[in-house]
Amino acid sequence: MLDRGWTIRTPVGPFAAVNGEGAAAVPVRLPHDAMRDLDRSPDVPSKGASAYYPPAAFTYLRTLDVPAEWRGRRVRLEIEGAFRRAQVFVDDELAGNRADGYARFFVDLTPYLRWGGTSELRIEVRAGEDSRWYSGCGLHRPVRLHVDRPVHIVPDGVRVVTERIEEDQAVVAVTTTVANDGPATATVRVATDLAAPDGTIVEHADTPLTLAPGETAPVRQRLYVADPALWSPDSPALYATTVRLTATETDHSADEVETQPHEVRVGIRTVTVDPRKGLRINGEPILLRGACVHHDNGALGAAAIGRAEERRVELLRDAGFNAIRAAHNPLSTAMLDACDRLGVLVMDEAFDQWTRAKTPYDPAFEFPQWWRDDLAAMVAKDANHPSVIMYSIGNEIAEVGSAHGARWARLLAEEVRRLDPTRPVTNGVNVALAVLDELAAVIAESGKGLNEMLSDMGAAMNALACSDVATRRIEESSAALDVLGLNYAEGRYGPDAEAFPHRVLVGSETFPSQIGVLWPMVETHANVIGDFTWTGWDYLGEVGIGATAYADDPDAVAALEREFPWRFAWCGDLDVTGHRRPVSYYREIVFGRRADPHIAVVRPERHGQRVTMQSPWAWGDTVSSWTWPGHEGEPITVEVAAAADEVELLLDGQPVARAAVPQAGEPVDAGAPNPTPLLARIETVYRPGTLTAVAWRGVGDARHEVGRWSLATAIDPGLVITTDRTELTDAADQLAHVAIELRDAAGTLATGHDTEVTVTVEGPAELVGLTSARPASTERFDGDTVTTYDGRVLAVIRPTGPGAVRVTVSTAAAAATSLTATSLAATDIVVLPA
Repeated sequence: MLDRGWTIRTPVGPFAAVNGEGAAAVPVRLPHDAMRDLDRSPDVPSKGASAYYPPAAFTYLRTLDVPAEWRGRRVRLEIEGAFRRAQVFVDDELAGNRADGYARFFVDLTPYLRWGGTSELRIEVRAGEDSRWYSGCGLHRPVRLHVDRPVHIVPDGVRVVTERIEEDQAVVAVTTTVANDGPATATVRVATDLAAPDGTIVEHADTPLTLAPGETAPVRQRLYVADPALWSPDSPALYATTVRLTATETDHSADEVETQPHEVRVGIRTVTVDPRKGLRINGEPILLRGACVHHDNGALGAAAIGRAEERRVELLRDAGFNAIRAAHNPLSTAMLDACDRLGVLVMDEAFDQWTRAKTPYDPAFEFPQWWRDDLAAMVAKDANHPSVIMYSIGNEIAEVGSAHGARWARLLAEEVRRLDPTRPVTNGVNVALAVLDELAAVIAESGKGLNEMLSDMGAAMNALACSDVATRRIEESSAALDVLGLNYAEGRYGPDAEAFPHRVLVGSETFPSQIGVLWPMVETHANVIGDFTWTGWDYLGEVGIGATAYADDPDAVAALEREFPWRFAWCGDLDVTGHRRPVSYYREIVFGRRADPHIAVVRPERHGQRVTMQSPWAWGDTVSSWTWPGHEGEPITVEVAAAADEVELLLDGQPVARAAVPQAGEPVDAGAPNPTPLLARIETVYRPGTLTAVAWRGVGDARHEVGRWSLATAIDPGLVITTDRTELTDAADQLAHVAIELRDAAGTLATGHDTEVTVTVEGPAELVGLTSARPASTERFDGDTVTTYDGRVLAVIRPTGPGAVRVTVSTAAAAATSLTATSLAATDIVVLPA
C-alpha cells in the first residue's frame, strides 16, 4: 500500500495558484481527507449540506522509485477512492482520470515511467457543491501499487461463486482470468487451493492454460467441498481461496510468469428472495435489521482508515443491527472485510443520482458516460464479499417516475445482472419525489389541502407515496428490480402485497422515530424483508435534520434553520464517537433483542419548553443520565423503553412513579398525539441517587417482572481514559480510539460536568482526530483541545512507527464542576512493526 511518502498542496498552474493560495507542500499519510482541515464558514455556497466546509482542490504528490528490473512488467496504480474528478499524472503526463469520487479505478503507469530512475506521481482532486452531504476531498481510500510480470492474474481476476449447496457438499466455481502481455505464447498452470476457516486445505484444482501474445482468458474450476461451514450472520465462516501461476516445464520463460499467490477470502452461501418466503440465506429466513451509513468517519472526515471502518461495523452490530446500507456509494474494502468477518449483511449502493442533478456540480453530468464503468468497478471490487447480498442501483432517483427513467432503471439493473447474476438488484425509491410534478393531482386524490398534508412531513411523504398516481408512475421502473426499496413509504407494504403479489419490498430508508410501528409491519408482511433506518451512525453534513427546536431558544432556531456552526446531521442511533443514543436501546427492545428496560431523561433545562420543530428524523432531546447538577428538586421527564405492560420507577429503592407502556396498534383519543409503542413517559422530580426502572408483564396474580435497569448520579467525577487497542502495528490501517470520559469511582458517566480537555501524544504516533459528539460547534477535528459533550470525547491515535506511545489528557476544570483544579489521566499503547 502506498500510504507514506505523499505531500499535499493547493494546485498550481502556469498563470496562478488555484483559490489564490500558496503552493507549499506538507506531508500526509493515506487514506487522507484534506477538506476536513479547512476553515468552516457560514458563507460557503453549499451551507449546511457540506457542514459549512468550502469548495476545494488539492494536489497530491509522491516520488516513485522505478527499478530497472521493472522494465517489461505492467505497473498499475490502484486508487480505491479519490474525491472527486481525479486526474493522475506521471511526470506531468496524464495517465488516467475518474469522475466518481467513490469508484475504485486502475491507472496503467507503464508507458510513462523512467526505468532505472524516479518518476513523480501527481493526483489532482477537487470538490464543491457536488454532494448533498459532507464529501471530503482527497485520496480518502487506500492507494496501492501493482507490479506484474507479463503473464499474470488481472486485477480482480479471481471470482468465487457458490453454485449450489447440497445436503453433504457445496459446489464452488472459481474463475481466474489470466493475461499474457509478453511477446511470445506462454503456457502456465493455474493451481487453486481452498482452505477451510481453520486453515485446512479442503479442495484443490490444477489446470493448464495457453495464452497467445496479448491474449487474456479465463480458467474455470469447480471445487466440491464436503460438509462445508456455511457463511451466515450467526456464523460468518470464511474460506481462503489461493490461486498460483506456475510456468510449465517446456516453457523456458519462467521469470515472465507472476508467481505471487493471489488470495481472496470468501463465504460459502446462497441468497434468495421471494414475496412469500422473504429473504433467505442458505435457505434460512432472515429479516434485515438495517442501518443506513454514510462514508465519513467523524473526526477523521472522509478518510477510510481500516480500523475506523471495522470499529463502526463492530459497534453497529453490537447495537443490534445485522445489515448496513451503503448510503449512497459503494463501501470501502476495509468496511466490507469487516462485514465479512463479523457477519453483517450489506446492501451495496452505486449512485445518488442518474441524469437529473441534485446539486449544482454533482455527477449527473458525467453519469451517461461513466455509469457502466462505475457499476463494473463496484461489482469487481465487491463480488467476492459474502456480506454483500444485494446491489442497489440508486437512491431517491427522481426520474424513476417517468418512462425514460424506467428505461434507465432497466439498463442499470440488467448491467448489474450481467456483471453478477448471483445477487438481487434493488433501488432505493422515494416515491413521493418521483411524483412531485403531479402534486396537485395527489392532493386532490387525498381530499386534503396542501398545508394539511405537509403539517406532518412523514405522513405527507407516505401519503404521496401511496397515492394511485404514485402506484402508476413507478410501476415500470419497479418491475425492473428483484427487490423494490421504499424510502419513507411503509404505507405500501400491505396494499402492494395484494396489487403486486410478485413484488418483494424492503424499507430501504425509514424514520428512526417510527421503528416501533415499522418493525411489527416488517414482521407481519412476508413480502417485506427488512428495515434500514436513517441513520445508524451520525455523520457530517445535512446538518440538524435530527434536531429538536424549542420556542424562544436562539440555539434551537439555528437548528431549525440549519445554521452555522451546526456540523452533524444528529440523526444517528450512534453518535460520531460511537456512543449509543437512547433511540439505539429503544430499537434493540423493538427488535426483541433486549429484555431489560432502558431509561432516558429529557434534559431538565428543557422541561416544559414548547417544541417548535421535531423532524421525523429526530428521536428527542434525551440523554441516558441521572446526573443533573443544579436541577435538584426540579420537575423532570423520564422516558422508559420496555417490552412490557407497565413500568415502575424507584429512587434508591423507593417507588416514585409508574406508568402503562403503550403497545403497537393501540387506539388513541381523537386529537391526541400518537404514543410511541413500548415507550412510557413519566413526570417526576430530580433528586440525586439511583433511579431504577422495573418492567412488568401481566396483571394481578399473573404480574411478573421481566427486567430492570438503573441510572446513578455521578459523585466527584474525574478523567478516565480507555482505548480499544493497547497493542497495534504501524500498518496503514491501524488506529487506536481513545475514549476520554468524566466518570466517578463507580464508573458512572457524569453528563453534567462538561469541561475542556487537552490531549498530548508522546512516542511514534500522532493525534489524527479529536471530537465530541456536540452537533453544533466551531471546534476543529485537527486540534489538540476540545470540550466534552455529555461527559465524553473521542481521540483517534495513528501509529507512525514501532515503539511505546503515551496518551495524556489534561484539563483545568471550571470551578462549577467538582473536578480537581488540574486533572490528568494517561494510557499506554505499544506499537509493533507491521
